Amino acid sequence: MSTTKKTKREQILFLCQFSILLAIEIIVCFTPLGTLPSLGMLSATLSHVPVIITAVILGMKAGALMGFAFGACSFIYWTFVAPGAFSFIYTPFYTLGEYQGNFGSLLICFVPRILIGVVTVLVMKGLMKLIKNEFAAAAIAGVCGTLTNTLLVLLGIYVFFGNEYYALASDGSRTLLAFLGVVVLTNGLPEAVIGGVAASAIAVPVKRAVGKRYLKVPAKPQEQKDTENQ
Repeated sequence: MSTTKKTKREQILFLCQFSILLAIEIIVCFTPLGTLPSLGMLSATLSHVPVIITAVILGMKAGALMGFAFGACSFIYWTFVAPGAFSFIYTPFYTLGEYQGNFGSLLICFVPRILIGVVTVLVMKGLMKLIKNEFAAAAIAGVCGTLTNTLLVLLGIYVFFGNEYYALASDGSRTLLAFLGVVVLTNGLPEAVIGGVAASAIAVPVKRAVGKRYLKVPAKPQEQKDTENQ
């Protein structure tokens, strides 16, 4: 088998898979298809799902890159497409009265999203050594990757925009920490469940099926004859 030929096939497969997942990421980021009904003040989203699927199928670097794409789409959306009351959390180029985004907005917008793919792969690799079940490991890893995004976004809000967010979102009946805890329950947990299901029910089967079908380099006619004669 030609190593060069196999490498080219793998590269083409990687680019095709990543391009398809990137297209899905853009769709869920910029259309209502990516928005979930939410009881919290921050919108629940499906935008983390392509990142998790990318990480499981294509690995940590691709997952981190897709997470960056998620962050870039979020930045563009809240800056140019549909700026709203909480846009300053995700972009430094939006002002709402006295509330102004800053460098912390960029950290919130990009770092948690990049770490979705990183955490998903690290958790999955660790679990595979313990439980030896790829589906279960992927499900747990998907949940962990999603919660990484949720918790880091809320931590960023608490550190950089705690007072501003509390003034806009709260009715004063809860403390800021209690209010953010409600967001975790109403937004974070549903997103985490969806992330776990997507990793186990979609990413793992696709990874197995596509790998078996397309990574095999067909033998040349002479090689086939030699194999039959052995």
